[in-house]
Amino acid sequence: MTWTGLAEWFPLHGLLSAIGLLVYTVGSHALHQRRHPSAAVGWVLALLLVPEAGLPLYLLFGTRKLPKAQVRHPARRAEADGAIAPRWAQQLTASMGLAPPAGYRALRVHRDGAEAAQALFEVIGAARERLDVCTFILGRDRFASELVDRLGQRAREGVQVRLIVDGVGALMGGRRDFSEVQAQGVQVVRFVPPFRSPLKWPLRGRTNLRNHRKLVVADGRWLWSGGRNLAGEYFMGESGRPAWVDLSFDLQGDVAAEAAAVFDADWRFALDPRQAAMGPAGAGPDGWPAAATVPPAAQLLPSGPDYADDTVHTLLVTSFHRARDRIVAVTPYLVPDESLLSALVMAARRGVTVDLVMPARSNHRLADIARNRPMRDLARAGARLWLSPQMIHAKAVVIDEHMALAGSVNLDSRSLFLNYELMTVFYAPEDIVRFSGWIDALAAGAARYEARPAGLARHVGEGLVLWLAFQL
Repeated sequence: MTWTGLAEWFPLHGLLSAIGLLVYTVGSHALHQRRHPSAAVGWVLALLLVPEAGLPLYLLFGTRKLPKAQVRHPARRAEADGAIAPRWAQQLTASMGLAPPAGYRALRVHRDGAEAAQALFEVIGAARERLDVCTFILGRDRFASELVDRLGQRAREGVQVRLIVDGVGALMGGRRDFSEVQAQGVQVVRFVPPFRSPLKWPLRGRTNLRNHRKLVVADGRWLWSGGRNLAGEYFMGESGRPAWVDLSFDLQGDVAAEAAAVFDADWRFALDPRQAAMGPAGAGPDGWPAAATVPPAAQLLPSGPDYADDTVHTLLVTSFHRARDRIVAVTPYLVPDESLLSALVMAARRGVTVDLVMPARSNHRLADIARNRPMRDLARAGARLWLSPQMIHAKAVVIDEHMALAGSVNLDSRSLFLNYELMTVFYAPEDIVRFSGWIDALAAGAARYEARPAGLARHVGEGLVLWLAFQL
C-alpha cells in the first residue's frame, strides 16, 4: 500500500472505529437500563444494523433513568413511629429512598367529577402563601378557563402560584402558548418541551420521559391528587359528551408536605435539568390544623426517572406475591410487563380473588390491541376482568386489607417504567374499604370479559403492537 493509500485509509479507519466504539457504548447502556429483555435486544439490533437511525433515536427515546448524580436518594429513617403499614412495606419503600408513612386528616375520596372540581377549587381558595399545581394536560375548555381564572385571582391576591405542565401534554391539550396564563401572574414552566434548544437541553434521552403526575398543593398542607388531568372531560364532560370516570381525592397534613417537596424538585428540574435533588419538605404557614391521623397511615409514592428504582412497580409486584385474599384494581390501560403479569397470574392460580376493572374501549386503540394477550392470560388463570361501557381513566389498586394505592399510574409499561408518576398508599383499614368499595361499585355496572382463542394473524399483530409501542 502506498503512502497516499495509507493517508486515505487512516481517516476512514478512525471514523469506523469511532462509530463502532459509540455503537458499543450505547448498546451496553441499552442492555443495562433494566428494561424488558425484548426491548433491550430491539435497541441493540437497531444500533448494530441501522446505527444512523438507531443512535439518534436512542439518544432521544432510549434512556430510562437520569444520571446517577440526578437520582434522588433522600436520607430517611426506615420506619415511622407507630405506623400501621406492614413492616415489609416500610422496609421496602425505605430501601428505595422514599419517605416513611405520614399523618393526615380529612381524607375525601371524590364520588364524581363535580365533587372533584368542588374540592379542587376549595384547595385553590385555601392557599395563603403558595399554591403548586402539576398536571399532564391543561385543556382549553370552559373548565380549564375557569381554573386558570381562579389561579390568576389567587396570584393577584399575593399567593405565589406555580404551574407545571408536561411539554407533550401541553400540545395534547391544545396549549402551545401560556402567555395568557402568565399574564394573570401565574408562574408557568413546561416540563421538558419536545421542541427545545439542544444547547439549553442537552440530548440525554429525556424526550420520552413525561411528567404524568397530578397534584395541587396549598401551602404544603392540603393536597388534591389522583388521576384527573385539568380539562373538562375529566370533570364535567364537554360538548355534549359525558365526563370520563376518574378517581381523585384530597387530604390535609404531612403527606401534603411530602407532595410539596416532590413538586419543588420537579420545578427545579423543569427550569434546569441539572437540578433534581430532593428538597426539604414544604411547611405550611401557622394556623393550619395539625394532621389528626395517629398512627401515620399514608405514604407518598413517587416514581420515575428521578428514582434509581421503579418504586411503584416494585411495590406492586411484591404486594401481589404476598396477597392472600383479594387484589382489586381499576386502570384505563392494561399492558403490564412480564413480572407484573406473572405476579397477578400466580396470585389468581393460588386462589386469590383478582378483579380488574377497565373500559370496554379506551381512548387509545393501540393500548386496546396490546391488552388482549395479558387479558387472555389472566382470564385463563381465574382472574375476573370487568369491561365498563364508560371511558374509565381512574387508577387504583387494593391488596387485601393491607393497602390501597391511588394516583396517576396506569398498569402499563410507560407509566411503570418511563413516566414521572405519583401514587399515594393508604394503610388505614377504613380508607382501604373506601377505595375498594369505589372500584366494586364500578365493576357492578360492567360486563365480565370472556377469553376467546386468538388466531395466528391476531397473535402477530398484538405482538408487534406490544413490542413496538409499549416495550421499546
